[in-house]
Amino acid sequence: MTDPNAPRVFRLRSTFIERDRLAMLSHLEVAHALERTVRRAGLPFAVSQGFSPHMKIAFGAALPVGVGSTCEIFDLQLREYVPAGKALAALQQASVPDLMVQDCRYIENSAPAASVAFPFSTYEVRFDEPVCSVVVPDQITVVRKRKEKTLDVAEFLAEPFALEGDRATFTLEAKPTGSLRPDVLLQHCDIAANVISVTRIAQRAEL
Repeated sequence: MTDPNAPRVFRLRSTFIERDRLAMLSHLEVAHALERTVRRAGLPFAVSQGFSPHMKIAFGAALPVGVGSTCEIFDLQLREYVPAGKALAALQQASVPDLMVQDCRYIENSAPAASVAFPFSTYEVRFDEPVCSVVVPDQITVVRKRKEKTLDVAEFLAEPFALEGDRATFTLEAKPTGSLRPDVLLQHCDIAANVISVTRIAQRAEL
């Protein structure tokens, strides 16, 4: 039940890019960098209660190290309303080019968290030469927490590889029970040696 005496907060959803050398940062390093960006921007962010107060900021699904993106998301809770355009300008002034905030908008406090709101991710792959076909395995065995797990690729590959010269796109669906990382999928395809870069170009709630 919501506490009627609790202070009101405003939930700002921001989209940012992660590219070039900064695509090599871990998810935790990206989170710390963006927290510093928010502080430099001077936004009135809300903080948690307790012995170790921290910024109320939440991030979307983590990217594998080395995978770039044009559509990463974080949700920031503000103590005071700041027009979205003004917040965007402040964040952009405080951002570095390869981790640049692109858009800001307010969402309802009851909206799903960014980490689960967009289960479908579309990726663009660049190859070192034109590719005519991609052989995708039926199953992939991964090791998680020192245990092997076999994944059925068809369960996660929501849209198959669409090839165009030296580029391809494909869409993966994150399930409540787990997900298949794009870099792991590519490592098990016959074109793994030809991959130059992988970029997440879209996150969607549904196809």
